[in-house]
Amino acid sequence: MTAPRKRVLSGMQPSGLMHLGNYLGALENWKALQASYDCYFFVADWHALSTNYADTSRIREFVRELLIDWLAAGIDPNRSTVFVQSRIPEHAILHLLFSMMTPIAWLERNPTYKEKQDEIKEKDLTTYGFLGYPVLQAADILLYKPDFVPVGKDQLPHLELTREIARRFNDIYKKPVFPEPKEHLTKFPKVLGTDGRKMSKSYGNTINLSDTEPVVRQKLKTMVTDPARVRRHDPGNPDVCPVYEFHKIYSPAAVQQQINRECRSAEIGCIDCKKLVADRLVEQMTPIWEARTALTQHPARLDEIVEDGSQKAGAVARQTLEQVTDAMRI
Repeated sequence: MTAPRKRVLSGMQPSGLMHLGNYLGALENWKALQASYDCYFFVADWHALSTNYADTSRIREFVRELLIDWLAAGIDPNRSTVFVQSRIPEHAILHLLFSMMTPIAWLERNPTYKEKQDEIKEKDLTTYGFLGYPVLQAADILLYKPDFVPVGKDQLPHLELTREIARRFNDIYKKPVFPEPKEHLTKFPKVLGTDGRKMSKSYGNTINLSDTEPVVRQKLKTMVTDPARVRRHDPGNPDVCPVYEFHKIYSPAAVQQQINRECRSAEIGCIDCKKLVADRLVEQMTPIWEARTALTQHPARLDEIVEDGSQKAGAVARQTLEQVTDAMRI
């Protein structure tokens, strides 16, 4: 008999349209994990409320678009359980139970708590939901008792808090209900946006998976390059050029070497350099666009996938919650 596969769980907030930074930083890793793990991937729509509670007008749209992007980009519902957080009420129940036993000091030391408040000045983030979102995150994870959670190094404090909550629960109620999930360390590449900063919805500098070919080409045309290269005959420096960073992701090694050499000698201009990388990006995005079109033309199929995934995830969540309430004697 073969041993059961180890379980992996990860989620993504529907806070906007999915862009290349999300795809290269997370989704490509998820796709690879499907070959070796029992994967659970969920849309964390309740988490989106932690910073967007005052405007929920597009959350349903973003949930649907995110699911379409996942499936079009290679998340296979026959190999992974795909579901939506709010379809599983056990997430909220376990969050409530964990909130009764989680010390406030644990939440206040969360490194992103103050950072986000400093970054997002236009929103009031002095809410319980924002302070307590790591507790909901712990509930999201521990409901499914995963062996691994894909994270970057900057997310390790959040996963350690999840383990602390698991240990505290097991210690208080004298039952080993929750195993402690380990990190599946992933190198998330820093994908630059069209303005040279990190690609981010909040900066408005993204190239989205749902963008059409003309939109992608136009965005790349406007992308910043080496700021010191003012005229066509000026030699450039690929080391500081955001467009060259795209070449390093999408172009073959031979093309990268050619661009590196010809940019420094001014043999190639920025317009031609951008066109070369645009051609490569369009080539790789075309299968995703075709899959997106098929999914949008058959919305019932998407609903069926989410329903099937939610039923499977719900069964696991209910089983875990039964163990929780039994341990707590409630």
